[in-house]
Amino acid sequence: MRKTGWVCALMILALALPAMAGSTRSDDITRIKNSTDIFKDLVDAPDSDFPLDLLQSAQCVAIIPSELQAAFIVGGKYGKGIVTCRVGPRAARQWSAPAFVMISGGSFGFQIGGSATDLVLVFRNRTGLKKLLSDKFKIGGSATAAAGPLGRSAEASTDLQLHAEILSYSRSRGVFAGISLNGAVFQPDDSGNQSLYGDGARTEAILSGKYAAPPEFSELEAELKKFAL
Repeated sequence: MRKTGWVCALMILALALPAMAGSTRSDDITRIKNSTDIFKDLVDAPDSDFPLDLLQSAQCVAIIPSELQAAFIVGGKYGKGIVTCRVGPRAARQWSAPAFVMISGGSFGFQIGGSATDLVLVFRNRTGLKKLLSDKFKIGGSATAAAGPLGRSAEASTDLQLHAEILSYSRSRGVFAGISLNGAVFQPDDSGNQSLYGDGARTEAILSGKYAAPPEFSELEAELKKFAL
């Protein structure tokens, strides 16, 4: 039994290592393209229940393609993605170049298994943005969070959802749903930022509009402008 536990623990570690490794420019471009596909599926799919009016007030949107989850007694989740924020005056605001981020967390209990899940996080106000720009914060700890409401309109939102700084969605097997990420740690991926933008590139500067977005971001930017004016 002890041997089996060690084997499973090593398998979980093996899954986590790619997420913890440094990024290359090629990795960054792939992450942008995968994030674009996920966002398009979320907002464009005919059977999507994502409330588009939420995007009108969104200050930032984060997308984590295929966050990995694995567990054997001790569980964990980890993934890498991108985040983009509004920049400029309200009358002419745009979306910033994408900054690269990581999400991780753990859980304890009697559990076994593994899965890969896409995540979309909607940061709804400047308070959530300020926390996003810090080096690291815990979702549901330093930032209020809730599973995102479903339905093309956000009118069915609960009081908790209406006051949450972050609303989160997951996609597993092609189906999007609200998901609670309380306890997950959200932090910059400095390796990814520097691979694409050069040494010294920091999340705050990227999300403030001080760096030009790569051409590969144009498709996602167009989608954001379409639904989040």
